Amino acid sequence: MTASPPSPAPADGLPLPPPRAALSAQTCREVVHLLTNPVVDSLAFLYVVTLLWSGAFLSVTTVGLPLLAVGLIGARQIGKFERARARLLLRVRIDEPSPLPDTRRGPLQWVWTRLKDPVGWRQILYSFVRFPWGWLTFCVTLPSLVVAWPVLPWVARGLTNVDRLMVRTLLAPSDELERRVAELESDRGAVVDTAAADLRRIERDLHDGAQARLVALAMDLGLAKEKLLEDPEAAAKMVDEAHGEVKLALQELRDLARGIHPAILTDRGLGPALSALAARCTVPVTVTTDLTHRPAPAIEGIAYFTTSELLQNVSKHSGARGAGVEVWRSDQRLLVQVRDDGEGGATAEPGSGLAGLAERLDSVDGLLVLDSPTGGPTTITAELPWWDQRDQGATA
Repeated sequence: MTASPPSPAPADGLPLPPPRAALSAQTCREVVHLLTNPVVDSLAFLYVVTLLWSGAFLSVTTVGLPLLAVGLIGARQIGKFERARARLLLRVRIDEPSPLPDTRRGPLQWVWTRLKDPVGWRQILYSFVRFPWGWLTFCVTLPSLVVAWPVLPWVARGLTNVDRLMVRTLLAPSDELERRVAELESDRGAVVDTAAADLRRIERDLHDGAQARLVALAMDLGLAKEKLLEDPEAAAKMVDEAHGEVKLALQELRDLARGIHPAILTDRGLGPALSALAARCTVPVTVTTDLTHRPAPAIEGIAYFTTSELLQNVSKHSGARGAGVEVWRSDQRLLVQVRDDGEGGATAEPGSGLAGLAERLDSVDGLLVLDSPTGGPTTITAELPWWDQRDQGATA
């Protein structure tokens, strides 16, 4: 056997790409892509021009922006087709972008979410760029099939490399940023729903608790005032009863304020606040806190109310004889672990309290890990991002 002669090298010393057969499978796919560019790009360009013109013309009416929002959904579908065409003919590995977030807060929010969709707007830009380029590639490729057949593989590869670059630049997902935006949109909805539920709970507690007690108290004092001269002893008894009602109303208001944000958490921090919380639990609870300084108030509040909900579950559902709470920091994460020696079998099924808790933690980049085999014990770990209070100018 004799050695084949070395491939010639260009002036810069880099070897030339090896020749390929003009009718190779990949060259045929690339030529098909280039020859179909004018049809696909012209239809897409016509769509986006009509969309933008209609949206601008009707923007002074109530249908302009909704029409543009619907049109951007259609632009997303064109982008999906273009990515599929690139995968099939150009062998480009490209992922689909994140779907639009599920919006259930009214038509205005639905329209606004779609109007600020970066995927749809990038497809519109892609269609504008592609329209002249698609016709240029067609005008170069078609004559090459006849008069420049030997160099057709290199012509097709050069032109489709530009196509590949356009697809990767304008139609590919924006790394993790776009996915993160979609996640935050969804998480914001969970936060808003949770806040609304908390406000309804506070309103209900005020209406059914302290407010009703204060109304009854005002009526009793009014009756006592009427009896003050006629029957002083009865009036004194009613005033004494009203005094007891005042104490109960004050206690209810304190409990309600503690449920909104306990004063001990603000004044003394997470450790003492969790110890006070454990003291009110119907199951004996030990609290261990290993923090050199305090996290940001927002993280302290989330950790406190997460522990409060978990200890309520221990009291109501676990059948435990004892429980423990541990709090520590690991790198840039705050971890709160609640364990009990109860019956186990806890699950985070959709609609359950633990599922709602996990959803609220996820809204702040948190995580809930559940380990509860049947028969126990149960260990639930809440992981939260560490936001340093000292970064906000506070002291530990």
